[in-house]
This record gives sequence, structure tokens and C-alpha cells, in this order.
Amino acid sequence: MLDKNLLKKNFDKIYKKLESRGFILNIEYIKNINKKIKLIRLEKENLECKKNKISKLIGNLKFCKKNHSNLKKKVIKYNKILEKKKFFLKNLEKEYFEYCYNIPNIPDSKTPIGKSHEDNLEIYKWGKIKKYNFNIKSHVDLGHKKKCLDFFNASKISGSNFFVLKNKLSLLYRSLIQFMLDVHVEKHGYEEVYVPYLIYKKCLYGTGQLPKFHKDLISTKFDRNKNTNFLEENKLFLIPTSEVPLTNLLMNNVIKEKDLPLYFTTSSPCFRNEPTSYGLNNQGLIRTKQFDKVEIMQIVHPKNSNSCLELITTHAEKILKLLNLPYRKVSICTYDISFSSAKSYDLEVWFPSQKKYIEISSCSNMTDFQARRINIKFLDKNKKKRYVHTLNGSGLAIGRTVAAIMENYQCSSGKIKIPNVLKKNYMRGLEFI
Repeated sequence: MLDKNLLKKNFDKIYKKLESRGFILNIEYIKNINKKIKLIRLEKENLECKKNKISKLIGNLKFCKKNHSNLKKKVIKYNKILEKKKFFLKNLEKEYFEYCYNIPNIPDSKTPIGKSHEDNLEIYKWGKIKKYNFNIKSHVDLGHKKKCLDFFNASKISGSNFFVLKNKLSLLYRSLIQFMLDVHVEKHGYEEVYVPYLIYKKCLYGTGQLPKFHKDLISTKFDRNKNTNFLEENKLFLIPTSEVPLTNLLMNNVIKEKDLPLYFTTSSPCFRNEPTSYGLNNQGLIRTKQFDKVEIMQIVHPKNSNSCLELITTHAEKILKLLNLPYRKVSICTYDISFSSAKSYDLEVWFPSQKKYIEISSCSNMTDFQARRINIKFLDKNKKKRYVHTLNGSGLAIGRTVAAIMENYQCSSGKIKIPNVLKKNYMRGLEFI
């Protein structure tokens, strides 16, 4: 959520920033509703002041045993008016609050301005793209040939956009999770956390998935007590990413400045209500309704968040480098950054079968946007409470990493070579799949 004081004072600047990401700020609405709120608050305060004076006078008259019935009627009248004012004020504040909840984060000054994903800016490429002297197969074709990637039976039990892995490919999937966690914990200093996969709606509002992305979420509808109506606020949602529970762990917390930064990592399944779609960009393990991801998250001092974005991105890049997978780093334009992000980088891995780079990680600086919604603060050296900045990244998406390994490490014989870094400690010494 944006700073409401900032919204009141810097209309033109914020309007232009938000316009660059396709959001039109209703300045007249903000001015009018704030004017109404200010006026009603003033009227309410004046009424309370009058009521308090009369109440004090009634107390004196009572002490002197004098008649105060007329004054008492006035107090009753003021109370009725105050109730109406409070009710109206509460509804206005709620309306304004809900409007503010739908405003995305302000893009950073270094975020490229753009009107489509084509305006995303390539920063650099890493790794050598292999040249093959045989016909390249997609990871889907490779998985079918080896009978270790099964979409047919997955669809029988769960519908479209689900998958089943078998045998050595299943081992590779599990090994990658452990490998990534080990790197982030042992080399980068993250604290590993196990998180719930079911969360309250307020957590999704906190990180910015709600209200905008409600169609992408999967909720539970089971009510254990059939004799009562299901409480909407207690309905649980499957996590779309472990960024949500990780960030909400610190809801309503005040952190000591000396304890910053905080680093967290976790592995979890992610659930998204992806529409059934076809085409190369969505086939196989590229886009599914259930997938696993290793998440990395940082809670930092506001002055450090820009440099921390560069750092957290290198942490995700480290995995790709250790796996020796060619990739490129892309700065996401204003049109394409996520709702809560001020600045984001995508890491896109090379897929030989498509001869293109496909996103495998997104690393973002949310500034104080999520911290304001969740109320995460730190106590600075002047004993003043300030909002922290939050950052998160995929480190990495497991399904897409498996797919990238299958394609980049395929051999003319149809075998898939195991990356060197995984062979001994993670893949039981296996050389090939």
C-alpha cells in the first residue's frame, strides 16, 4: 500500500509514475474523499468538545443539586449526531482504504518505462549456448520417450495442467529442491523455514495478490461444521507462492535495526488457477496449476533495498551458474512489473527446443509497499518506528529447472546427462537419465 500522505501531497508525480505502468490515479476522487473525511472529523471533534463541556456542566449542577434535564437532552441529541458522524466517517475511511488497496506500487526511477513485455530491457547474457549435431527434442518429448513424465494419468486425477514424474526424473526434481536450499543456506546465509501451504485471505491482501489476482487463486470451501454458515474471513487459500507466508510471518512486528537484514528461504508447492492454454510457451512443465519453487526473501533497511535487489538476484543466478544453464538477466518494464513491485529482474533460461529464453526466476524490490499492508516496522537509532523494505525472488522454480536441464543436457542417444554439481551428493552418482 502506498503512503497516504504521499498520495495527498504529490499528485502529479505519482500520477505520472502510475500512468507509466497502466494505472490511472483518480486524483479528483482522492481530493474529494479526503476533503469529506477531514470535514467530518472536524465536525465530530467540535461536537465531542461541546458534549464534554455540557457533561462537565451537568456534573457541577448535579453537585449543587440543580435541575439539568435540558442539558441532559442536549447530550443525548449530540450522542445521536455523533453516532451518525462516526458511522459515516467509518464508511468513508473504509471506501478510501479499499481504493488505496487497489493502487499498485510506484515504479522505481530506474525501472524501464514500457507499454508491453517487448520493452523489457536485457542487461546481459551468461553461459554458452550449445550447438547440437542432432534433432533437438523438447522436454515433453524426452519425458514421454523415457516414460518418466506423465500428463495423461495426472489429468485423470486432477484435470489439465498437472503432471506426474517417475523414477530418475522424480529423483532429479527432489534433488534440485535440496540442492537449491543447501546453496541458499550454506553459501548465501538464508535461514530455512517451513511454512503452511494454506493461508488466510488477509495474508494475500498483505502481499498484494488480492484484490487484483483473485481469479488466479484457489480457495477451500469445506466447512467442518455444517450447522453454521462458513465464515468468509476464515476461508483458507492455497498459497500461490511461498512469498506470501514468508512475508506474513512478520505481520505486526517491530524489528530492531541491528537485526536487519533478515534472510529467509523455503521450498513449497505453489498453486495457481492457470487457464487451460496451448502453445510452446505453456507446454509441459512450463505452466502448471501445481509446481514447486524455492523462495528467497529479504527484510532490509530502506536505504539498502536497491543494492539488496542486485544481491538477491545474484543469489538466484548462482543456481543457474552452478547448473551451467545459459540464461539472461532482464530488467522488467513498468508495464510488466508485478502489482507490488517497484523494480524487478527476470532471469530467463535458454530452451533449445524453442530457441528462446523463458523466465525461471523473478526477483523484486517491493520497497515499503508490503510492509505498510502487513505492518512490519523497525525501530531506528532515534527510537522512531519506520517501515522495512521487503524483497523476494525465485531461487528457482523447480519444474522449469528440470525442463531446462532435460533440454540443455540431452544427448544424441536420447539420454539426459546429469549436471556435475548434482551427481555425487544429490543424484546417487548417476551419470544419465
